[in-house]
Amino acid sequence: MKKRKFGLALSFVLAAGTLLGACGTSEDKEGASSGDGKKEDQFTVAMVTDVGGVDDKSFNQSAWEGLKAFGKENDLEKGKDGFDYLQSQSDADYATNLNKLARQDFDLVYGIGFLMEGAITEIAQQQKDSHFAIVDAVVDQPNVASIMFKEQEASFLAGVTAGLATKTNKIGFIGGMEIPVIERFHAGFIAGVKAVNPDAEIVADYAGAFDKAELGQTIASKMYTQDVDVIFHAAGGTGNGLFKEARDLKEKDPSRELWAIGVDSDQSAEGKVGDHNIILTSALKRVDNAVVDLSTKAKEGNFPGGEQILYGLKEDGVGLAELNDELSNKDEVMKKVDEWKEKITSGDVKVPESIKDAEAFSAN
Repeated sequence: MKKRKFGLALSFVLAAGTLLGACGTSEDKEGASSGDGKKEDQFTVAMVTDVGGVDDKSFNQSAWEGLKAFGKENDLEKGKDGFDYLQSQSDADYATNLNKLARQDFDLVYGIGFLMEGAITEIAQQQKDSHFAIVDAVVDQPNVASIMFKEQEASFLAGVTAGLATKTNKIGFIGGMEIPVIERFHAGFIAGVKAVNPDAEIVADYAGAFDKAELGQTIASKMYTQDVDVIFHAAGGTGNGLFKEARDLKEKDPSRELWAIGVDSDQSAEGKVGDHNIILTSALKRVDNAVVDLSTKAKEGNFPGGEQILYGLKEDGVGLAELNDELSNKDEVMKKVDEWKEKITSGDVKVPESIKDAEAFSAN
């Protein structure tokens, strides 16, 4: 008898549980979609860094700042239900990380840097229902938006600054790898220097890597020894070596006038030496603005799949950071920078994209 009563009681409990599970609550229905906790109308976005990492004080960090800004504007939190990133330790991680984020059902996944072109192409073909964006490369797939910049316009302004700041008339350029995006930086810098100081000599060297600070320091040391007093880098983490060398030299001789110019983000925080700062300015590549802009387009249902989106001075996609207050002729330099910025944004001046065209550039 006891066994029969217990059996009946258990049957009622199971039936009640089944009924409640089937009904649920209205809040449960509104808050759930695919079973992962993500709301149906909630837009999510993520990015995969290149080997420089999310805190490279340059390209990846700028992209991450953009994602955080977009998240803040849209009340999103870091994580699978909002915005997030995966960091790549080597190029072998690119495809794996992109695929992982696509499988986590992010609405838009960014690949940061031209090195991810192959991985984006591969995963976009496999995950045809996912949307991807790549920075600094063009991937011809209907579910990929390609973000490109007029780096030459930012580096032109950096060249104007360097040409007017130099006292030795010897200026240096350190590149990461000899690829189109870095050639645009290099070309714009040459043209900017030539526009205001055609007598200046520009020496250049390439490290062949974006994550070798020791190589950047070796190259910078050689240049500073050769009487170069202003060096601009477009070399990612390799450029940290330039900053270290400039700081070391300034620390040994605070009266020595030498400068370094940063890239992508405002890198002035890397130049502090006691009461001085060796960062003259930085050529800004506003990856953050581009990320916010494209994410907003995608969220509003206007994802530009299969298209190239080009950001320049006019679109606030590139620019120049504040000039160092220690620059003796700061006001004069700033005036010239503003003049050339106006000429470029108005279309009166087209900044060359190749070194060959830059060497033939004339300000007249």
